[in-house]
Amino acid sequence: MRAGRGHAPCHHGELLQGFFRDGSGVPRPGLVTLPSPEPGVRADFIPATVGSGVTVHPPGRTKAARAARLALDAVGGPGTPGGVLTLTGSVRPGLGLGSSTADVVAAVRAVADAAGARIGPHTLARLAVAAEAASDPLMFDDTRPRLFAQRDGNVLEVLPGRIPPLLVLGCLLDGGRPVPTPAVRPPEPPAAVVDTYEALRAGLRTAFATGDAAATARIATRSARLHRTDGEVDRLLAAVHPAGALGVQIAHSGNVAGVLLAPGDGVAADRAEAALRAAGFVPTGRFTAGTGEPRPAAAAGGTR
Repeated sequence: MRAGRGHAPCHHGELLQGFFRDGSGVPRPGLVTLPSPEPGVRADFIPATVGSGVTVHPPGRTKAARAARLALDAVGGPGTPGGVLTLTGSVRPGLGLGSSTADVVAAVRAVADAAGARIGPHTLARLAVAAEAASDPLMFDDTRPRLFAQRDGNVLEVLPGRIPPLLVLGCLLDGGRPVPTPAVRPPEPPAAVVDTYEALRAGLRTAFATGDAAATARIATRSARLHRTDGEVDRLLAAVHPAGALGVQIAHSGNVAGVLLAPGDGVAADRAEAALRAAGFVPTGRFTAGTGEPRPAAAAGGTR
């Protein structure tokens, strides 16, 4: 093995998250993420010649170290020597931006690159769940939207079309207080609740297929309100709807949120940003989602 490098993007929370039926009719936790243009995470892996441990920098990124060890077992077999893993990037943890999954995916790709091997996205998804219990679909580099079972590591559905163009004005709920992802799988809800989420799934499928930004925003808003019952989403909506917002989306495990506006509507975005500040929310920036542009290349991390 030699030195290896990998990369992974991040995301901006979810457009939809809940329980959805798989091909056998079994309800499973699932989500549709909103891709982010932020640079994500880079991983550099220096293999060792002896010892099985993986040392990670910065310290404390234990999920990435665990993922690197799993990747070493996958490409070289149990007993393959460990190494030193270095992670760089500006994705803030605990906000719901997929920071831990970005660490994990980048780490696996760096190990694969060091071994001159390729770990495909579906295998990588299973390794990610094994490393961190719940994962985001950041291992898929194309722009096709997916309903992803984050605690099983598989795709429930590749949705038709793509995310319609939306101007996203990011902000923080609860002052940006970090929120850890629950380690325990959530209990299965009653059938009526699953039916509600299945209706949202069907609506999102149609919205993506037809390029309906307003319908996408309505579904994201409904998903956010189903998840946050503490009044924070309603307070956000009350602030930005008069400014012309189509709706909002949130991180379901975190406090990042996005005000969804018509693409190119900078005037509405300016009004919404002023309304956010007046209501005590912290704006974090703007980007346009649904451009159809590919995610940043996975660098050398397991793409060969």
